[in-house]
Amino acid sequence: MDSGLILLVFLAFLFAWGLNRVRRAMRLSTVAYAGIMIVFILVMLAMWGQTFR
Repeated sequence: MDSGLILLVFLAFLFAWGLNRVRRAMRLSTVAYAGIMIVFILVMLAMWGQTFR
């Protein structure tokens, strides 16, 4: 497994944990939380995919 991908998975978990704390404080809905996570995952995969050029 690529070490960059492992780092991105770790960052995704860290981002999800932080976003969950913010979601509780700001009272975001579950749909908003899921949307933010999907966008974050797509951006991280796009950045990771750039390393193969």
